[in-house]
This record gives sequence, structure tokens and C-alpha cells, in this order.
Amino acid sequence: MASRVLSSAFCLAGLLSCADPVDRAAKARIFSPEDPPQVLAAASETLKPEDVADDARVARRILGMGGAEAVERLGAHTFTAKVSFEWSHGDGTVKLSETRTLRSAAGALSGDFHGTLENSRDQGFDVLRVGGQVYARSRYGRYRQRLRDRGMAERAREDLHGVLAEVDALFGGRMVLKPEGTATYEGRTAWKYTVSLGGKGEGKGPAALLPPVTTRDGGVDEDTALRLSFFNGREPQSLSGEVLVDSVTAVVLRARLDGVLNAPGQGADEARATPAVLRLKVESIVTGVGKPPGLKVPEDALPDADKPVGIAEAMDRFGIPRVKPDAGTPDAGGGVEEPPDDAR
Repeated sequence: MASRVLSSAFCLAGLLSCADPVDRAAKARIFSPEDPPQVLAAASETLKPEDVADDARVARRILGMGGAEAVERLGAHTFTAKVSFEWSHGDGTVKLSETRTLRSAAGALSGDFHGTLENSRDQGFDVLRVGGQVYARSRYGRYRQRLRDRGMAERAREDLHGVLAEVDALFGGRMVLKPEGTATYEGRTAWKYTVSLGGKGEGKGPAALLPPVTTRDGGVDEDTALRLSFFNGREPQSLSGEVLVDSVTAVVLRARLDGVLNAPGQGADEARATPAVLRLKVESIVTGVGKPPGLKVPEDALPDADKPVGIAEAMDRFGIPRVKPDAGTPDAGGGVEEPPDDAR
């Protein structure tokens, strides 16, 4: 009898809790349909290119659009960007140029893509996703399948495509777009904008929204201190160029940027303390819209494997012969005579 009473009490409590508005709302959230992936939600947002000049939020969304969202909006295409850096300080000049290429099939979440980065110092990388499988290599290495590097390919795609967002952040979010009517690019209608540098304090881009950097009590290492000195002390001097935004998808189809900024010098003496000058040039284009890239699995790809745990294992993997340990008298061939088995 007591068990029946307890059972009835529990059932009554359950019914009362179900009737509670908070519980009903919680159950509605738990059993509601799953939200779409972020890239699909972003791609479904309507962006009006004609509002870029008047709405900073729309301008930042378009300039900061990632590679996955661009694919979802535009379909298959090829993105190419050429970037050149020129540092000048006193009589010295350092130059570096790089080329970013991203060939994408339709489908942001599972579509194939091939991204490469090459620079004038003979460095770079290569990332390929075909049929859901990821392969990667350095510029002159062999492809290796990457089964456990979750998200690596997607991060590489966003980095390759994110050149405009990088420039906008580098110049403190002060990139200003002025409408110049429409133009035709590869048979598509695009809104044309000229680029200029906004005034100090006008930045509404990603750099203006970042929180201050926090450090430990011991400070930061020397390299980090140099980078922070550059980002905190950089002074944009000029920015010009042109941007074409697709009228239907709001994807940037072509961009040309030329900017100059000063960076604080390093050192106590006057020569080293003189500000350095960075000149940056960017040219990006979108081609082959709607044309699948026809990517295939590389024939000579190496299988996925654990990284070598030590120097000896790394040498064995790459076929580098090991020098035998010195056990005494060298043999006639200049090597080391192995001790007999019974002496080991």
C-alpha cells in the first residue's frame, strides 16, 4: 500500500512539473530541431551590397566573409590572391610576396577544395580535401593523409581566403568604401567601390572590437613583445584601391588594395628608433564561377601515421642512415667494428 502511495505521489509530482512553464520551455529547447551549422546560417543571411557604404555592419560582413561562406553563396569557383610586403627602415629594405589559391567545388560543409600558399622565399603549403578525406604537404613534400587533424583543412581554407579581413584588421578597421556605381565582371553585375583610409578613431572593423591583451606577471617573451609593439604602435598612413561586390551573392569578386603604414622602431639609438615603413599590395580575383575543379585523390599520397617519437625514429622513417656508436677501434672501412654476439 505504501509503495502505491509513493508511486502515485511521484507520478503526481511529474505531472505538476510537466505543467510548469519553465519545464515546458526547457523540454521545447531540448527536443527542438538542431540549429543549422554556422556557415549555413551565415550564408542564408541577406546582405545588400548597395548598403555597404552606409552600413558598417554590412561592410564588415562582406569584407570578412570566409571561404566556406563564399562557396555556399557563390558555388564552385577559384579564388586567387597575390600579396606583396615591403619593409623599409633606414637604408635597408626587405621584400616578400606570396600567392594564395583556393579552388573550391560546391558545398561548404563537405565539398572538395584545394588550397595552396607559395611565397618568394620558396616556402608554402598545400591542403586538399577530396570526398571528405584530407591530404596536406609542404611546398615540395609528398601528400600525407590527415585523419586526425580535425578542422585543419577548414582553418587553412579560411586563412587563404581571409586576405581582405587581414588588411582591414591591419589598418585598424579604418577601410572606407565609397560607391561608384555598378560594373560587369565575368558576365556578373557587381557593385563598385573605391577604397580610402578613414580618420583616427573611426575604425569599426574587427581590430576595433578586440579586447586588450592580458599578460602574466612575468611579462611576455621578446618575439611576442615585438609583435605587440608593432600592432599597438602601428600608424596607418594611406589606403587606396577598388573592390567589386557581386550584386546577387555579396561575395567580393575582385579587389585591389595599396596601403602604407608606419611601425615603431626598436632600439635606444636614434637610427634604430626611426619608424619602419610597411607597404602592402593586394590583388584578389574570383574566376571560374560554377565550374567544378575536378579534384582527385593524389596517387602518391602517404598514409596517415603518428609523428616520430624521437630523433632516431625520425631518421629511420626518412631513410637517413644512423652512425654506429663508437665501440673501440675503427675497421678498415672507417666504420666501427661490431663486438661479437657473445660479448654483448
